[in-house]
Amino acid sequence: MKSLVLPMLLIFSGCSLNEPDSKKELEVQTAELVTIPEKIQFPSEDSLLITANLYHVSDSAPTIVLCHQARYNKFEYTGIARTLHEMGYNCLAIDQRSGGGLVEEFNETMLEAERNGKPVEFLDAEQDINAAVNFAANKYDQKIILWGSSYSSTLSLYIAIANPNVKAVISFSPGDYFQDEKGSLQSLLIGFSKPMFVTSSREEAAETTALLSQMKLLPGQMQFIPDSAGFHGSRALWRTSKNNEEYWLAVTNFLKNVD
Repeated sequence: MKSLVLPMLLIFSGCSLNEPDSKKELEVQTAELVTIPEKIQFPSEDSLLITANLYHVSDSAPTIVLCHQARYNKFEYTGIARTLHEMGYNCLAIDQRSGGGLVEEFNETMLEAERNGKPVEFLDAEQDINAAVNFAANKYDQKIILWGSSYSSTLSLYIAIANPNVKAVISFSPGDYFQDEKGSLQSLLIGFSKPMFVTSSREEAAETTALLSQMKLLPGQMQFIPDSAGFHGSRALWRTSKNNEEYWLAVTNFLKNVD
């Protein structure tokens, strides 16, 4: 990826706000897709089959598990995974059971859950994300980078705290959405030491800062606040999202420093 130099605000130590033009974005990403992912399935913690797209580089390449936002599916990452793949990362983009259709593309895990009478609320998807982490860690015999968007970014932070197979976490637009069911994420992040990249739209930044306010950011942990208005969730990196380059530069710089 070409080097980008753009102004931005970084805070270091050392459900959608706007509906995207999903059809246009998917057409752009699909037209430019060089690497065709392999569609795979593996069991969730309750044996439900999870469907995912695997973008394989090599058995030794660093690996990222990509988790979508509400009402979406693995195609949220069609263009994002391609770029990460070109950067040398294995990527596993999953369908969580809590999601939906993106243009003509269906969330296959959600459909499987509905066929089997399993619940499909946000918290029900936590086991899918955890299973994907463990599947990728076992497949590649390495710890992985966990990446979430909106509700899944919050679940990704909970999982990163608890699951030793996560070595770093990337969180687009998290919130303390599940404190009644799982305990306050703000409190649980106190003492969290793994590499962490947290971002949001500029409008959401104050809420994100509050979420991190009780933890002391360590080297390798950061909050990125865009200079532009930005976007909610990983959609901020779509090529059709205005000023996506500043997010890409920040993410790329973070990834370079993850062992």
